[in-house]
Amino acid sequence: MLEFFQPTLNQRISSEQHLMIWIRSGHGMIEVDFQTYSDFQNRLIFLEPHQYIKFAFGEFEVGKLEFPSHFVANSPDFRVLFKHLISLGYIEFSERPQQLLTWLLNNKPQQILDSSAQQWFWQNPFEVAPSDYHIIFDIKEVIDQHFQENLSVEQLLAHVPHRDSTITRLFKHHLGVSVKQLRQKKLILESKKEMAFTDKPVQEVAFEMGFKDPAYFNRFFKHHTQSTPLAFRDQVGEAGDSFFQDLQYLIKTHHKAQHTSSFYAAQTHMTVKALSRKVKNKLNLTLGQLIRMEIINSAKALLADLPIKEVAYELGFQEPQHFSIFFKKIQGESPSQYRSKKYNS
Repeated sequence: MLEFFQPTLNQRISSEQHLMIWIRSGHGMIEVDFQTYSDFQNRLIFLEPHQYIKFAFGEFEVGKLEFPSHFVANSPDFRVLFKHLISLGYIEFSERPQQLLTWLLNNKPQQILDSSAQQWFWQNPFEVAPSDYHIIFDIKEVIDQHFQENLSVEQLLAHVPHRDSTITRLFKHHLGVSVKQLRQKKLILESKKEMAFTDKPVQEVAFEMGFKDPAYFNRFFKHHTQSTPLAFRDQVGEAGDSFFQDLQYLIKTHHKAQHTSSFYAAQTHMTVKALSRKVKNKLNLTLGQLIRMEIINSAKALLADLPIKEVAYELGFQEPQHFSIFFKKIQGESPSQYRSKKYNS
């Protein structure tokens, strides 16, 4: 059954089942597997068991639906939804009425998976034939099962039932990564999870990840993350989450009057450079982008009821023309075009 809720910021959501997350409304930033993303309204996100999502910044209304593993295993096509290769996968359903989507998710979840997989293949993000996708995802499954065993590429490919000489070229030319790099990516991800979400000693994590030498594990981890395992554990701890909650509150409270980074740096008792670096490292966005994001979302809400001139003054712009230029630069259309499309269609 589809469950709607407003997620608590920085609280990890995961499941032992396959999980679908529908970001029904809202704005801000989400984090999946330590990567941040924005602008996911009215998209469906599919997560594997124990993969996590965290709502790092903003306000959201979210739907959640679990699929038993045997339900998903009935179709190999569903792998394209749940096994993310390069970055977070999602399906866009902005054209489908929300009432219909809600009904389908509650009554015909199989149809949602079928439709989403069909749309994924239609979008063809890596521009390969359907049969090639099955080879790619067969290899991804092998990597997920054997990433801790320090196998060579040849040894990994030996587990693939229909391997041939074109596999490595298929990965490099269409995915932009090699089989070896994909295995390293999986190894780093699982190492990050162990360091971030458990209190296991580094040595224990190293052995679990298949390293015989903890010192080599430290060097490997730092090479791929620019941080030692212990430093990474400190960076993603609770204190960092609390800081960004406080920063969000500051921006939400003051963005209509305060548009500059220097104001928020002063409020957090940091230099602009230090605060900007902290935001960039955590959210992969600049502080200015966070401020502009909040201004734009307030503008969209205000445009439903107020004239453009009043919206401009409400948001701290001295001239309506300045607001219109700002809005079009960020949104790609003027305030009047946005309002006509949004509220008169």
